[in-house]
Amino acid sequence: MDNKLVLNFLVYADRVANGATQSELLQEISDLGFTQVEIRREYFKNIDSEIPVIQSEAKRLGLDLFYSVPDEVYVQGEINPKLDQYLSEAKQMGVKHIKWNIGDFTGVLHENELKALLDQEIEISIENDQTQTSGTIAAIDRFMKAVKVAGLTIGYVYDLGNWRFVGENELEAAELLKDYVHYIHVKDVKYSEEQPVAAGLDHGVIDWRKVLDLLPKDVPVAIEYPTTENSEILEAKDLLESEF
Repeated sequence: MDNKLVLNFLVYADRVANGATQSELLQEISDLGFTQVEIRREYFKNIDSEIPVIQSEAKRLGLDLFYSVPDEVYVQGEINPKLDQYLSEAKQMGVKHIKWNIGDFTGVLHENELKALLDQEIEISIENDQTQTSGTIAAIDRFMKAVKVAGLTIGYVYDLGNWRFVGENELEAAELLKDYVHYIHVKDVKYSEEQPVAAGLDHGVIDWRKVLDLLPKDVPVAIEYPTTENSEILEAKDLLESEF
């Protein structure tokens, strides 16, 4: 699984909050044995100055980049006008895959606008987020069915832990949505005062091995939950490599 593993920058949430930039941490990520990294747009402190540094550092270290953008494809049923900007940022960094949320999809795809986005030669996916609007099984299935009927090459990121945040079952989601999956985010979930909280693999209640057995085996898999020590990252890396 080594060549499929991705490290999402959510693992360094505390470090970034305390002043570290994503570009400064790329060497450390490489030293941990990762060759693929998911940059998070909300973690930029000065995006214009950081993008070229990330591009050059990733090239120097031989890292493939993914780009997580916490914005929506649809805003009030229309294509979000900011999506071209995000793709431009991705191209400047040398990103190969960008991820958005669906947003308020009304059933109208706006195919021509989506095709124009796809023509920019960056793989585009949507993810099940933690909202009832675009994070439920029904919302993902509805959008992805429409995408497939239209023949659009938009992928789907299955986020293992997010189902608990919308009150749905991750195994049921895996069974129903597995044919759409192009990328997987893994996290476990524990409960604090009956509320779900992201946790490290084997530190929560999800049978993540059973879920991954249902999903495609030939897609990238990202470690995506906050950590405080590199040992926690390596623990997840070792677990995933030993299982797959």
